[in-house]
Amino acid sequence: MRRQPIIRAFFDEPTNTVSYIVADPASRQAAVIDPVLDYDRNSGQVDTRSVDAILHVPQEQGYTVVWTLETHAHADQLSGSPYIKAKTGAKIGIGEHIKDVQRIFRPVFDAIDLKTDGSDFDHLFTDGERFNIGELDAEVIYTPGHTPADITYKIEDAAFVGDTLFMPDYGTARADFPGGDAHRLYRSIRKLMELPPETRLFMCHDYKAPGRDTYAWETTVRQERERNVQIKEGVSEDAFVAMRNARDATLSAPRLLLPSIQVNIRAGKFPPAHANGVR
Repeated sequence: MRRQPIIRAFFDEPTNTVSYIVADPASRQAAVIDPVLDYDRNSGQVDTRSVDAILHVPQEQGYTVVWTLETHAHADQLSGSPYIKAKTGAKIGIGEHIKDVQRIFRPVFDAIDLKTDGSDFDHLFTDGERFNIGELDAEVIYTPGHTPADITYKIEDAAFVGDTLFMPDYGTARADFPGGDAHRLYRSIRKLMELPPETRLFMCHDYKAPGRDTYAWETTVRQERERNVQIKEGVSEDAFVAMRNARDATLSAPRLLLPSIQVNIRAGKFPPAHANGVR
């Protein structure tokens, strides 16, 4: 019998990021997905108010947080996973291809301290790997394209797709970061579209599509198949890649790109301090 996870979303408007708690009602075990560490770009200071808001729910509901799961190394927000691990003992998980991302960015930032074997994370998930959150069944689906390391967590009837997909009226993720590839993104999305049509899909970002006044982050496979403005059924790979590449050429770099990548490829840890104590 399929179990229904308890899902609670947390929207961080400064980064347009959605984080989630996914809990098993039977065992009260839970996972956090893509938690945000608040970062003030002007001062360079961090704050934990968003992560604390997430952690308030397990405290209030009696959940035991056993995982803090990253869908990929984000370029637009800093990970709050180390804080969650410190507070709860949860393991930090990410896809095994984070090693590719580390190899790409190590020379970019001259990050001589950075290991490129993924060992900063507690667990590297492989494509098709299954694990449990209490009595909830979870499966990892490798969905590269936005970056070489993106994965989707399918937990019972819910799939957390990271940046691979957006709401049907907004479209899909960019594919122009180092290691990104629009062809691979198309194939990853088609893989997700093969899931049962009633599968619930949970986005990692929302930006309010033109004509929509409220933020939204939950849809279904059926709705994406029928309505996605960039990749609904009938859109060919060549047409999608041409559209995606043309659109990506007009996009600015994310505001928090430089601090985000440096922190997130280290499993949320900050890079070493310089002699003056500044990181």
